Amino acid sequence: MGKLLALAVSRGEILEVDIDTGTTAAFVTGLNRMPDGIVEDPKTGRVYWTDMGADPAAGTGSIERVDADGGGRTTIVPVGGTHTPKQLAGDWVEGKLYWSDREGMRVMCCDLDGENVETLIDRSTGDEDAELRRCVGVAVDHGRGQLYWTQKGPEKGGRGRIFRTTAAPAADPAHRPDLEMLWSGLPEPIDLELDLDNELVYWTDRGAPPAGNTLNRAPLPAHRAPGGPPEILADGFREAIGLALTADRTSAYVSDLGGTIHEVDVTARTKRPVLRSGTPLTGLVIRKYGG
Repeated sequence: MGKLLALAVSRGEILEVDIDTGTTAAFVTGLNRMPDGIVEDPKTGRVYWTDMGADPAAGTGSIERVDADGGGRTTIVPVGGTHTPKQLAGDWVEGKLYWSDREGMRVMCCDLDGENVETLIDRSTGDEDAELRRCVGVAVDHGRGQLYWTQKGPEKGGRGRIFRTTAAPAADPAHRPDLEMLWSGLPEPIDLELDLDNELVYWTDRGAPPAGNTLNRAPLPAHRAPGGPPEILADGFREAIGLALTADRTSAYVSDLGGTIHEVDVTARTKRPVLRSGTPLTGLVIRKYGG
């Protein structure tokens, strides 16, 4: 059926996971800087991931990549070039990478070679508590030129939010006039994926049950309109983090810090375990190159 790449954060590995059998192989090893977000360029097969740094308080985040075969490992955003980068998204038409920077309280971007690092959204100032301003998930809509991101809020705090703005740089990233808050009062939203064919946004939530530790879905809101109540497609995860949608949008894969990857049938709202790894898992991506 296919393969996933998943970040085993404690092991410091990118695991290649066979979706049918659940067998794994080490695709990249020696990731000792807390990997979190991962994407694959469908044109070249290159795999990119974020590293939060050995000490998230130190502001020593970076972004790395390897070739389609796992070789040619290269750091494209150097250590300290971002604070604590989380989910990573690619605009393969524009040739850009986008990521949320948690303690940096920013959404950032760069070219695929790491050049032209920019801050697009800066949430580091203001009267709100710092925990409310931490950016975690990110998704890009190339056709409309829009960015979506999550601000998870305090742990199990029920104050998470999802925002949207244009992907173009702003004169003042801290005061964007085009910023929209789409959802608020969410348990703790983490990673995002867009289904643009069906005008839907999906996200994982690692907050407290019953609304947390879930996979959620909701229609994309119209311009300046609030988001509607989300559907819970699956629950019972153990700190849900990573999210990947199949090309036909019939299934989603969710990884969690409990070490499990589940396949969720988004129509039937059922889930099955693909992998029980025994080690915390963060980001994941479905391999598309050569498929």
